[in-house]
Amino acid sequence: MGQIKPHYHGHRERLRRRLLDKGATSLADHEILEYLLFGARPRGDTKPLAKALIARFGNLAGVFSASPRELATVTGAGDTSIAILKIIPEAARRMALEEIIDRPVLSSWNQVLAYCRIAIGREKTEQFRLLFLDTKNRLIADEMQQRGTVNHTPVYPREVVKRALELDASALIMVHNHPSGDPTPSKADIAITRQVQSAAAELGIAVHDHIVIGRTGHNSFKSLGLL
Repeated sequence: MGQIKPHYHGHRERLRRRLLDKGATSLADHEILEYLLFGARPRGDTKPLAKALIARFGNLAGVFSASPRELATVTGAGDTSIAILKIIPEAARRMALEEIIDRPVLSSWNQVLAYCRIAIGREKTEQFRLLFLDTKNRLIADEMQQRGTVNHTPVYPREVVKRALELDASALIMVHNHPSGDPTPSKADIAITRQVQSAAAELGIAVHDHIVIGRTGHNSFKSLGLL
């Protein structure tokens, strides 16, 4: 007599057929995690871990933005599972970057904002990033300049300008996140922006904007009249 397959084989096949027949939108959040975790557990039931991850971090965004150390606190989350979960946000970031690289960013502003939210919107410490532009305002590069604490990132205007010159950039957009969730610019944000703008202007480099990203929204220095 043939061996009876464990119940999870049938569940996996039903999930697979629903995904292929009805599309990914037919899957609940925990089912998406289940499917991703199939690769880490080819013969195990992934539903308990998927549900535990949602319970611990609240939603998919919370799971994908959790650090490896945080993920490891969930029972059943081993190195292979954690690696799968951490590659997803990087894939999303690269897909969003492809939408704006080598394109005039000022006419693709919504895509730029979407990229910034994906890149740093849920970071738990401050990141200061620079979008470097050419003479046609096409994106040359996106680079993380500094990483700081939960409420402060050291920014050095000379380093910003030096890197712009190295890339032969004619303009740049400053971007950083507020892990607190509130994207309102602080006095320190305003001060450093003016310092960078002054240093860049001396060398003919324009600062088009400074975008502050929070978990629920963003603020633009240009829109606020601060640039």
